[in-house]
Amino acid sequence: MTQPPAETPAEVSAVLDAAVAAAPGWAATAPAGRAAALEAVAAALEAARAELVELADAETRLGPARLNGELTRTTFQLGLFAEQARAGTFLDVRIDAPDPDWPTGPRPDLRRYRTALGPVLVFAASNFPFAFSVAGGDTASALAAGCPVVLKAHPGHPRLSRRTAEIVRGVLPDGVFALIEGEAEGVAALQHPALAAAAFTGSERGGLALARIAAERPEPIPFYGELGSVNPVVVTPGAAAARPDEIAAGYAGSLTLGAGQFCTNPGLLFAPAALVDRLTGAVAATGPAPMLNDRIAAGYRDTARALGDLPGARRAVWPDDALAPRLLVMDLAAFKADRDAAAQECFGPLGLVVVYDDLADVTTAIAALPGQLTTSLHAEPDETGALADLAAALAARSGRVLWNQWPTGVSVTHAMQHGGPFPATTAPTTTSVGTAAVERFLRPVSYQGWPQDLLPPPLRDDNPWRVPQQRN
Repeated sequence: MTQPPAETPAEVSAVLDAAVAAAPGWAATAPAGRAAALEAVAAALEAARAELVELADAETRLGPARLNGELTRTTFQLGLFAEQARAGTFLDVRIDAPDPDWPTGPRPDLRRYRTALGPVLVFAASNFPFAFSVAGGDTASALAAGCPVVLKAHPGHPRLSRRTAEIVRGVLPDGVFALIEGEAEGVAALQHPALAAAAFTGSERGGLALARIAAERPEPIPFYGELGSVNPVVVTPGAAAARPDEIAAGYAGSLTLGAGQFCTNPGLLFAPAALVDRLTGAVAATGPAPMLNDRIAAGYRDTARALGDLPGARRAVWPDDALAPRLLVMDLAAFKADRDAAAQECFGPLGLVVVYDDLADVTTAIAALPGQLTTSLHAEPDETGALADLAAALAARSGRVLWNQWPTGVSVTHAMQHGGPFPATTAPTTTSVGTAAVERFLRPVSYQGWPQDLLPPPLRDDNPWRVPQQRN
């Protein structure tokens, strides 16, 4: 049944109350039941593909090819989390039988597993209207964990959000999913006493404001914010000499992919001076692309202008078209002198090339950067012996470290880590992409000495959910 999004404080409260009422039943749903529900959501979205892509294109300007691919990713990750729900491995069941001879003293019967946190609030992102929005990864992982989801729609694609939510609600049990709209309504939901956790993808400013609200509640809750990154890339002298055209073309393609509107956009590149002309030519040869909306386009222009005015910054590619890709160049000394401003994220197709003479100085510069989602190193095999310190610095500052690859394109798979040290994220021990994302919405509980019929199904000896049990 169609239900309009909650838009008043009373409606938001009613949505959270319904999620609270649905939470015990959804958490108690057997893994196969949760999996079937997620697969049904994926099938319903697939059935509405043409309609949804048309709506998304009208509101985001991303084009049918990109949007069809993103919708495929969305249905795939719903299916992947369905597999995880069905397997039940993430419940991490551990059973220790009584042992009177345990070295620290007699051990009681202990049974531990991870159970659903409760209702989760998800703030949708603007730049991925399917994969990080209504039925995106945060929603899929929370539902797989057994948590009802309240989705705060992004104002950049309201009609698509409403239609997608209608499809999702039509498949799931009452109270397990709901849509709300409005900034004040999102804050009200975040402050609701029954909320158990929140997930956010967006700007650093907005994410930190919401993180403070989550932390200052009478009962603080986990806030999983993915706040963006400049994703530093280092090109060694050997790589610059061996593959200049390949590296320049790869950089330009990654920088301008999706009009630069990816959180993994490689906005900061450390390179030898010999590579600058190739990089400049590759970026200059790339034409403009539409941005998501006028507000984001204006933000790109303003941030680009501010970065272009920094002391020591040379506007190597600076076309008249305000939405065209741009490239700045500065030397390492100038970058270090104004690092905080120069390392600011520009949401759009702007890159900053920092020219260096000594690779050891780059290691120092990387170590001084704030946390990042990704870092990348382009080097030749015969250089690896001299790269240990740089490799360690790159790994210390990011959640995903790439070798001779570009950071755009985040694979939805088991070993993916999409998160990093603050301020790239507010919770660097977690990921928002990949099957480990489900762990954000679980908490461990141990039962000591309880009778079998009062234990949760995963902890019973007869194991009715048929999930893996680690014993003794």
